[in-house]
Amino acid sequence: MLNSMTAIASRRGQGAGTAWTWHIRSHNARGLDLRLSLPTGFERLETTLRRALGKALTRGTVQVTLTVETAKGDAGPPDPDRLDAVLQAMDAVQDRAVSLGVTLGQPTAADVLDRVAEGPCGRADADLIAAMTTDLGPLLSDLTSMRADEGRALQQAIATHVETAQDLLRQMRENAPARTKAARAGLREGYARLMSEVTEADDARIMQELAVLALRRDVTEEIDRLAAHLAAIWDAMDLDAPSGRRLEFLAEEAMREANTLCAKAADPDLSALGIELKLSLDRLREQARNVE
Repeated sequence: MLNSMTAIASRRGQGAGTAWTWHIRSHNARGLDLRLSLPTGFERLETTLRRALGKALTRGTVQVTLTVETAKGDAGPPDPDRLDAVLQAMDAVQDRAVSLGVTLGQPTAADVLDRVAEGPCGRADADLIAAMTTDLGPLLSDLTSMRADEGRALQQAIATHVETAQDLLRQMRENAPARTKAARAGLREGYARLMSEVTEADDARIMQELAVLALRRDVTEEIDRLAAHLAAIWDAMDLDAPSGRRLEFLAEEAMREANTLCAKAADPDLSALGIELKLSLDRLREQARNVE
């Protein structure tokens, strides 16, 4: 089953007079690129966050933002221990200012409450960090669930493009006898015209050139390799492990063969089928780039 690299999730939490929101989004990338935005005082969450993301994801650019809001107004009485710590810190600042001959204004009750809500010394306390960390599990579960849902849609789209490409290859194979007959007729006509225009012709050389020309027009090998690549794409979609890189590679190889086939196409019908094939493979390639 495929997983997409595109998803979004968020989680809100509250505790210790503080409300917070985790917001995470991911999109396609060649590797795992983690971009974290944490408020001042919450830097200690980074190690835990990176470890959790590394276990849950293998590819994608992942942007994580933590927004913290301190509760005010009717949030209830402040935590006594935190209030004592803030008042002691303010007293220490006042004492130090006096010793240096600096006069500071007296803090108001609102100043004290704001400082209490911010946390001691501007850093989040252990209980708050623990509460925020608890939200990471459900947050990543929501993200991976959405990536799985998107992956199912991608798998269906890729399967449709593969089926279209395989149907076009079948048409090319079915038309092969007619193409061969027409090519032989063209070669005979060209040979007859050449022999009528040349007085002393080297028959062996002419036959060699005609054989090379016939080989250049033959697209059997390209069709066979394309069929093998498409079969490998089916197999890759059934893998339990992330297969995005494999799908991208196979899509690129299939497109390369399709380009060669179109370049060798010598009749309008084959050219038309080749163009449709390239369009289908291009859509397949775009979808594969979003697979983890």
